[in-house]
Amino acid sequence: MNTILLLIASNIFMTFAWYYHLKQEGWPLWKAIAISWFIALFEYMLMVPANKSGYAKGLSGFQLKMIQEVITLVVFGFFAVLYLKEPFHWRYLVSFAFLLGAVYFMFSKRFG
Repeated sequence: MNTILLLIASNIFMTFAWYYHLKQEGWPLWKAIAISWFIALFEYMLMVPANKSGYAKGLSGFQLKMIQEVITLVVFGFFAVLYLKEPFHWRYLVSFAFLLGAVYFMFSKRFG
């Protein structure tokens, strides 16, 4: 559970680092890059312990990456709707369902 919480927190920082500047139309590129790198520092301070902890508890690198990708999409979904004010389309839910299927296969023991 600690791994998941750290991954969620790190993904919140990374989403802001990658996409926050999109609404800051007056910023020069150098400023967007500098601020993004500053925000990303906190992401790394959470992501590295999350992966180290998860790996030590028996999760594989593939499993950690799959968990991280699903969390990233959930966090970004909220960010896109709440901050970027983008509409949420039903296709996104279908796509997410397929990704959850991928997670199921990743963690299922009976297929391997």
